[in-house]
Amino acid sequence: MIDTIHTPDAPRPAGHYSQAVVHGGTVYVAGILPFDPADPDAPLGSIRDQTRRVLTSLQGVLEAAGSGLDRLLQVTVYVTDLGSWGQVNEVFAEFLGDHRPARAVVPVLPLKRNAGLELMAVAAVRE
Repeated sequence: MIDTIHTPDAPRPAGHYSQAVVHGGTVYVAGILPFDPADPDAPLGSIRDQTRRVLTSLQGVLEAAGSGLDRLLQVTVYVTDLGSWGQVNEVFAEFLGDHRPARAVVPVLPLKRNAGLELMAVAAVRE
């Protein structure tokens, strides 16, 4: 069985996809851009602000799926400026503490509304 996840704590999908799907005790999270779910047209702010917004949305999706940031297995981060990676990494450390999931960083061309990053994630469901 595949369960689809929809929560108001993360941006609404802009296409034919779910915020996440759960199958076999694993949560697969779709790409999350740094848009405020309560005000999608709000300014994006600095790369630190954008990273906080994305991780807050990720937390909301994971919690709706019966998981959490401490259950992250793998994260893929797409960034438009590798020079901002240090700031992104610092915010990750603030949110994740000692938890260190597997991670990849992929440089990309401009994202929607000139966002500085997007992420996808895989996490385990709480037992």
